[in-house]
Amino acid sequence: MTTPTGSEPDAARTPAPTPRRPHTARIAAAAALTAALGIGLIACGQGGKGDPAPDVTVNNAATAPAKRAVAPLKASEPTGLRIPAAGVDAHSMLDLNIGADQELEVPPADKADEPGWWAGGVTPGEKGAAVIVAHYDTANGPALMKNVAEVKVGDTVEVPRADGSTATFEVREIQQVDKEDFPTNKVYGTTDRPELRLLTCGGPIVGGHRSDNIILYADLVS
Repeated sequence: MTTPTGSEPDAARTPAPTPRRPHTARIAAAAALTAALGIGLIACGQGGKGDPAPDVTVNNAATAPAKRAVAPLKASEPTGLRIPAAGVDAHSMLDLNIGADQELEVPPADKADEPGWWAGGVTPGEKGAAVIVAHYDTANGPALMKNVAEVKVGDTVEVPRADGSTATFEVREIQQVDKEDFPTNKVYGTTDRPELRLLTCGGPIVGGHRSDNIILYADLVS
C-alpha cells in the first residue's frame, strides 16, 4: 500500500482554498491518469492483527442522471465526508496522488477512518469527476466504509469544503466489480457535469486483499 503525501488533519488546513492548477490542466491530468491506470485499486483487508469486516456484496443499481445539472461550484479542497446512510462522519480528508507504481494512492492503514481524495483532479463540486477513496477494512479491522452495503441509489454524500460550503451529491449508481475489470475510463473519464466517484473495497479476501471494488457514482445536487 502506498502512503499519501501532503496529508494533514483538517485543523491544520488553511481556512481559505489553496490555489490550484487551472481547470484545463486538471482535465489533462485526469486524461493522463486514465491512460496510466489499468486495474482496480485500494488494498483492503490484508492479513493482520485485526479481524476483517464481513465479506460484502452489493447489488449493482443505477438510475438515469437528471436532465438538468446543478451549476458547478468554484474550486475548494474537501475537508471531510458525510454519508448518513452508512454512518460516515469524517472531519478530515487526506491528499492522494499517483504513486511510483502509477496507481492512485490510498489512505494508510493507520488512518483507515479517514477518506482521501485525488488531489490531482477537480475538487468535489467542480465540473468534472472528483474522486474520493475510503477503506472498507484494513489489516487493523473494519474501516470508514464498513457499512457501504447500507448505501442505496438516491442516498446523499456530503463533502464539506475549505471555503465553508458543502457539496451535496446524490448517488446515481452503485457498482461492484472485480479489480481486474476496474472501469478506469468510466471512473476517471471526463464529464461535463459536477460528479463524484467514491471508491472502496468489497468481495472476499483473496491473497490477502479484497477481490473487488465498490464504486459509488454521484451527481451534485446542491
